Amino acid sequence: MKYELVIFDVDGTLLDTSEGVLSSVKYTIERFGFDMPDDKQLRTFIGPPIQRSFADTFGLSGDIIQEMTAVFRDRYKGDDLIKAVSYEGIYECFDSLESNGIKTAIATYKRDDYAQRIMKHFHFDDHTKIIHGADDNNKLSKSDIIEICINESGIPKEKVLMVGDTDNDAIGAEGIGVDFLAVTFGFGFKPGEEITYPHVHVSDTAADIASFVLKGVS
Repeated sequence: MKYELVIFDVDGTLLDTSEGVLSSVKYTIERFGFDMPDDKQLRTFIGPPIQRSFADTFGLSGDIIQEMTAVFRDRYKGDDLIKAVSYEGIYECFDSLESNGIKTAIATYKRDDYAQRIMKHFHFDDHTKIIHGADDNNKLSKSDIIEICINESGIPKEKVLMVGDTDNDAIGAEGIGVDFLAVTFGFGFKPGEEITYPHVHVSDTAADIASFVLKGVS
């Protein structure tokens, strides 16, 4: 078996979290009196560190970024956090991997306490206890979070596959030296588009993720 550990991103890979994230983003933008971006720009908030999204969208720096982040998080940690829907076939994907002896883990830019809560709510903690998110100040990079998962698993990097839907996931995997599988059903990569980041496979469905990992298994 080429891979012994498959690490999944959350937003756009396990869950469509757009409703909850965008609800809190819009609330924060209105609180601070900024003009509301169009829908395309708003969707760029899903996945990356929220501080970076506010900074890039409004050309901000300094304390206001942390102030907006605090407002966003205070709003998001309530009902908005669990306004999400699991992608079709994703639980079956986990079942297929696990039944063939492959470990799974979850690495997300969501703050770690949010990650633990939402993964428990959607019962992904029934499949893996290796769940890690960002620190409060987002000092951890995606590569750092992936590496924490790998270290906890005890599996060598050459046996690890990272699965995600955006360039953040691809860059994180490349930065830590693990293979990357791109999914096109989330918020980033789209079916048929060229993916310029190093990747070993592109999956349009959750079922195809398991098929790729398990190919050659009788």
